[in-house]
Amino acid sequence: MRQLCPALLLSLLSLCVFPPCAAASASAAADYHEQLVLRPLPLSALLASFNFRSNTTVSEFESGNFRFFPRSLGQILQHAGTRELHLRFSLGRWDAESWGSRPWDGAREGGTGVELWAWLDADTDQEADHKWLTLTNALSGLFCASLNFIDGTRTTRPVMSFEPEGDHPNTSAHSMQLLYGVLPHEVVCTENLTPFLKLLPCKGKAGIATLLDGHKLFDASFQSMAIDIRPVCPPGGECVLQIEQTIDMVLDIDRSKRPRDNPIPRSLGGHELLCDTSKPYHSHDTCFPADQDANQDWSLSQIFGKSMKGTCPLADPTVPPVCLQVPESRAVYTIDGAVEIKSRDSRCFQISPESDLELLLPPPGDEAQDGAAADILPPGTPPLYAERSFTGYGQERGGVQTILRNPSPDTEVEFVYMESLPWFMRIYLHTMEARIAGHPAPSPDNHPLIQQVYYRPALDRARGTQLEVRMRIPPAATVFLTYDFEKSILRYTEYPPDANRGFDVAAAVITILDPQRNGSGRFAAYTIRTTSLLCSLPTPDFSMPYNVIIFTSTAVALAFGGMFNIMVRRFVAADEGSEGGLGALRGKLLGRLGAVAGRFKGNQ
Repeated sequence: MRQLCPALLLSLLSLCVFPPCAAASASAAADYHEQLVLRPLPLSALLASFNFRSNTTVSEFESGNFRFFPRSLGQILQHAGTRELHLRFSLGRWDAESWGSRPWDGAREGGTGVELWAWLDADTDQEADHKWLTLTNALSGLFCASLNFIDGTRTTRPVMSFEPEGDHPNTSAHSMQLLYGVLPHEVVCTENLTPFLKLLPCKGKAGIATLLDGHKLFDASFQSMAIDIRPVCPPGGECVLQIEQTIDMVLDIDRSKRPRDNPIPRSLGGHELLCDTSKPYHSHDTCFPADQDANQDWSLSQIFGKSMKGTCPLADPTVPPVCLQVPESRAVYTIDGAVEIKSRDSRCFQISPESDLELLLPPPGDEAQDGAAADILPPGTPPLYAERSFTGYGQERGGVQTILRNPSPDTEVEFVYMESLPWFMRIYLHTMEARIAGHPAPSPDNHPLIQQVYYRPALDRARGTQLEVRMRIPPAATVFLTYDFEKSILRYTEYPPDANRGFDVAAAVITILDPQRNGSGRFAAYTIRTTSLLCSLPTPDFSMPYNVIIFTSTAVALAFGGMFNIMVRRFVAADEGSEGGLGALRGKLLGRLGAVAGRFKGNQ
């Protein structure tokens, strides 16, 4: 198998001394599967969703037989008493207006920076805080991130926003505590991708993980890495511990197709420009750029820099490794040996473990009747659009405004809006207001917009502000949620080196509730993260200490130099210096040398 995952292959081959080895290996392979889903988006974008999932029985996990579960992460969970874990590394912004609905309904997406929330097995708050500190420090070293900076000021305990995704039949609600921490200023880079790949059974040496390259991933317009660990108890079966690793990235097709030896984009010549000839002002010397959303052609090697190297031998062979979501009329070419599984709006491809996979998507031909509409699938409409920004002016006070728009013409949306604010943003809860655009009353039809509010005020340098608001928006309505806050003045030692840049404020988490949650037990139907904010605080003039140091050093140098000259330098008259001159100094030196020489001869 071309030296793929040698340690794991040897361990599997060593079991084949018995006849039932084939059945055992088949059942073991079914416990791990991976899949890549490619979906072209408007504005010359491509969504690539990598999903890796493995299962390990709880009994094997507790006995130390981790199988496909990474041992390094499993030992951390055991030591910290973690029942369920969710970790996010995200960069960029999902453009819902252009790209439509989020992948995985937003469940695998995080805000800018790093997000972590977990359910810990603890009876008291002090025990939960101690285990939370242990967990964040261990994960910080494992993923090469600054998770150890998630202290009490960046940790909250959500009440209405999160619910466990896994099954916890033998655990009471009182013995599980939820803690949530966020680092909006964390820069996600290749140092976080490498530990992510090491958690996979094939370590990125085979399968779809070979397409994950740091140069391509972190050049994307939007990217999110997610790790979810939860117990799953199927009906009538044994409970398993499931780890799911997901990477979603939106690639710019034109930028991704640029060769490695030409990393700097250069403007095209006049003869290479694609002009829109339908414009009335088009002429030989006037060019209006044409819409390049349609007729985009690309291949795997162009987008990811290389083709897929085989398949992971431990993955479930019944799951196609690569699926492409394009219209049924769109032509797709691949190499010989790949088996295509065709459906209405999806093409999946199966290959042998030893062969490579290369996909080529040419521009649509004459069968595309309506141009760009036949190039890609129409993006879905999200249940809610959200925008958040600062209001006001000055360095003392400000405000936050969130615009929430319900695109459905006949269905209302109920959701929980949560913000985790730093302690130096002291909000005024009595100023919080929700109003519908164009309606002076709080809400029409006597249905209040705000149904429930949970507010935990901040303590200076101890904890941040926690605000959770449960709201309901009527169909086809736009709601403005606003409140005012006051900015605190920090100590000069609390300012970072780039103090004039501002302080990052974590993204708000919007959890849209499932309208049929009472019957199905499902809590969240869709999750949205708003963009992070940049708060400008009153910043002192840090050049003044520099000026004081310069003036003080100059004064000390002048005083010390003068005193040193007075104490050390010997002053003589001008005539004494010219009369003695160098001859007197030479005579003194010769006399001293003669005395030393005479003493040396006398001793001999």
